[in-house]
Amino acid sequence: MADPDVKKLPIFQVDAFTDKPFAGNPAAVCLLEDMDLTEEHQQKIAAEMNLSETAYLRKLNPGDDFSSSSKFGLRWFTPTNEVALCGHATLASAATLFYMMKNPSSQLTFQTLSGDLFARREGDFISLDLPENKSQPQDKETYSQLLQIEYSILNSCRQTLESLRPDTASMLAAHTQDIIRGVIVTVKGSLENGCVDNHGEMYDFISRYFAPWNGIPEDPVTGSAHTVLASYWAKELGKTEFYARQCSARGGDLKVRLREDGRVDVAGKATVVLQGMIRI
Repeated sequence: MADPDVKKLPIFQVDAFTDKPFAGNPAAVCLLEDMDLTEEHQQKIAAEMNLSETAYLRKLNPGDDFSSSSKFGLRWFTPTNEVALCGHATLASAATLFYMMKNPSSQLTFQTLSGDLFARREGDFISLDLPENKSQPQDKETYSQLLQIEYSILNSCRQTLESLRPDTASMLAAHTQDIIRGVIVTVKGSLENGCVDNHGEMYDFISRYFAPWNGIPEDPVTGSAHTVLASYWAKELGKTEFYARQCSARGGDLKVRLREDGRVDVAGKATVVLQGMIRI
């Protein structure tokens, strides 16, 4: 006999920034329907899913519908805390609405802690409209303990980047204050240093992202990190459109465009790998 006190929520797991299962960056997406879920429950579900992010989509008005409306509220939780911006879970949320809920909208708007974010269809890609995060030089000595590598890695090869094995426990111990949320290591792409995709097309840059302060030793593919990388590589390469790869074990490809209005378009593919109900 069904327990009337047990509530259930639709939940999906989506691999973002990839067109095949078990690659890219997985995120869970919960549809809150008409349920008012407490922050404590949202955090518990995120810990239970144990993915880098769990996204919560909520309706903004009583008459809204996940299958037809175009504007929703969106929050993201890691297994340990809420975050202000998550690109891959935003992509996963849009993919859930477009592909699973059959939402016909050409563009979706998400109200978030980082303001309004937008996701639109671009052929097989979903393009996210995100705020630019300008890169700024930092004092080398202050952060030298985070990664015991030489700055020459910026001109190194893909193999060197992929072989990095940072000590995340030492990273946490080196900086315990609430200053650093993650570390990006990036390499300029070239044909000579192995920065090409399976079809031989060259990446403008590649990267990896480590965020143990958010409970994520390494994030597979990070849309929000590319709002920083776009700013950095625009200065270095003198261009504003990039083809990029995040070189984690799962890995994923992104198309990135830095706009003049202070926004960054981050586009990728996504595939839904799991659909079900979660008991509350």
